[in-house]
Amino acid sequence: LNLIARERLAIVDPTPGVTRDRLSVVVNLQSPDGSGPEKPVEITDTGGFGVYTAEGKRYDEIGADLASLTDDIEHQIAEGVGSADLILFAVDVQAGITPQDLEIARMLREQKLGSRQRDGKLTPVRVIATKVDGPSWEAHAYELAGLGFGEPLMCSAKSKYMRRQMLDELYDLVEYWQPNEHDPDEADTDLRLAIVGKRNSGKSTLVNTLAGQERVIVSEIAGTTRDAIDVRVTLPDGRRITAIDTAGVRRKKSFQDQIEWYAFDRAQRAIGRADVILLLLDAEKDISQVDEQIASAVVESHKPVVIVVNKWDLAEGRRNDKGKIVTPADYETYIRKELKGLSFAPIAFMTARDGFNVPEVIDLAFELHEQASARVPTGELNRLIRDIIERHHPASIGGKHGRVFFTSQVKTNPPTIVMIVNRTEVFSGTYERYLMNRLREVLPFGEVPIRLIFRSRKRAELAMLKAGKVSRSQVRKSQLHTTDEESQGFADAADFEAWLKDLPDDAESYFDE
Repeated sequence: LNLIARERLAIVDPTPGVTRDRLSVVVNLQSPDGSGPEKPVEITDTGGFGVYTAEGKRYDEIGADLASLTDDIEHQIAEGVGSADLILFAVDVQAGITPQDLEIARMLREQKLGSRQRDGKLTPVRVIATKVDGPSWEAHAYELAGLGFGEPLMCSAKSKYMRRQMLDELYDLVEYWQPNEHDPDEADTDLRLAIVGKRNSGKSTLVNTLAGQERVIVSEIAGTTRDAIDVRVTLPDGRRITAIDTAGVRRKKSFQDQIEWYAFDRAQRAIGRADVILLLLDAEKDISQVDEQIASAVVESHKPVVIVVNKWDLAEGRRNDKGKIVTPADYETYIRKELKGLSFAPIAFMTARDGFNVPEVIDLAFELHEQASARVPTGELNRLIRDIIERHHPASIGGKHGRVFFTSQVKTNPPTIVMIVNRTEVFSGTYERYLMNRLREVLPFGEVPIRLIFRSRKRAELAMLKAGKVSRSQVRKSQLHTTDEESQGFADAADFEAWLKDLPDDAESYFDE
């Protein structure tokens, strides 16, 4: 999968059974001679057959029987095969044909995996000989034709040997399927939603509830999910989301092997590519150090986040240590106390298993995405800042008061506001928090992270910020416009001139002309 996608998506490790769920990616296959169109193809990597009942590790570090996952993994394989237009049967050429390979080949020939295509025909199968690390292994690869699926494709993920030939053959193979409205498109989503939390907090259950099927494995065995699994879902109202199921996190010093480090890295990367994050807490358990670590990672990402209390059906109505019945308000107070860095984030209560309040959580995620994408006109923002400062002036240092000369929102996702000031040190700490809190009250993005950047006044920088990153000659000619989608300028010359009239008397001394 990683070789085809040219990206490290799936965790790779010599340990059998690393891959458990179906991991999919959309790849644009290029025409061999460059003259044909690109073909978007969804490639799905599945777990291996019998890894825990054969040569694989049988028990985890706490003695849980990993063989119980075998049926779940093979169910996911069957689901992947059943929805496929082409099956790539991977065989390790260096290990040769094993009895298990022969059994899988028999099941594929008899179509005992998944289901037939809509026209009743068998789903085509091609053998792909893996670990063909050089020419000396090609003869061994041809022996795989004896499995009954024709001449095999060949490749080596390690050395990239025959990668181009393999991709060219794949391009020709998918010519037989006509494009339709359901063709995959990785950009075909309205919201990318990363679901994070510690082990067994209900992340995979939530993904399955959204998908309306057992898309990922749910097990009482902690750490079942390893890869970050992208699941595309079309909601009943037509909105499209990509739900990213991530591996459960625990304390780093408890990591058992390199696989856990890989899984942790995938979870971190999922946060980075998400639009909104759902931070799942287990209502039956106290907020732990692990929850706090995950919350810190979310804060550092500057991504919108919904704090989701899952399994609320098991906690609602129970009594706390003082004998008082726990209410949502009590739990919210508890969360605000423990996760201070996410004081701005909304809190929702749900039960992923039966779908209670799940639609409301998704609606809230869309609302946060809209907030994070909002822009505030420069003139309005400067008026708001002036009013906020009038209510409470910054402290003075050395007899000089802090002053704000200009403010502009320069970016969305997250909303980023740059303030040109006379002394940056005056606006740090307590006063920065004051500004942030007041801005949340009056701006249209009160429940998402806001970045405040303070810059000392510099003539060129101030002029360019005011003019939307245009040259001084353009300022003189009043040809003002925005040249960068992440730069907030003025609508026109009149807008700029109106703003100039509203400046403090001495502000113009920091401009040219």
